[in-house]
Amino acid sequence: MSHRSELQPILTKEACPPAGPYVQSPFSFTSEAPSIANFFPSQSQALLTPHALYISGQLPAASDGSLPSGTIAQKTKLCITNLKAILSAAGSDVSRVVKTTVFLTDMANFAEMNGEYEKHFGVNGAPKPARSCVAVKELPKGVEVEIECVALPGSGGAGEGKEEEEAARRVMEH
Repeated sequence: MSHRSELQPILTKEACPPAGPYVQSPFSFTSEAPSIANFFPSQSQALLTPHALYISGQLPAASDGSLPSGTIAQKTKLCITNLKAILSAAGSDVSRVVKTTVFLTDMANFAEMNGEYEKHFGVNGAPKPARSCVAVKELPKGVEVEIECVALPGSGGAGEGKEEEEAARRVMEH
C-alpha cells in the first residue's frame, strides 16, 4: 500500500467549507460532498490516516460559509459544531479527540471561550484532550476564534480503536 493511498481526504457539507482558493479537483465528488463544479479547496477539511484524523482549523461559520454574529461562546460553539460534523463524517466522535489547538485574536476572550469549550470536551467520562491556546494577530475572514484538532479514528465503542490507540501510544513514546 502506498503512502498516498493511506490518506483519505474528508469533506462534508455539514461543516463550513474550507477557505479558498479553489483549484482543479483531483478527486471525484460524492453526493455527500459539496460540488463546486470541478474545483476543490486547496486544503482538506480533514485528512484521515490509519492512525489519526487531522482536522483543519474550523471557523465560526455556518455550513454555507456565512459568518453569524454572536458572542465568543456562541462562536466557539459553532467552531465545535463544525469539528463534530467532520468527526462524524470520518466515523469518529468528540470523545476520540486527543489534541486541540485554539486560536484567539484576543486573550481577554479566553474565559468565555473556555466556558463553552468545557461543555464539549472531556465529558461523559472521556478524557480531556491535550490543548494549546494561542493568541494570534488575526484569523481568516476576520473571525475571533478558530479551533483545530487531532482525533483517533473510529467510534471508540467497546473493543474498537484498541489497535489505533496502541499505535498512537507507540508514536508518542518515540
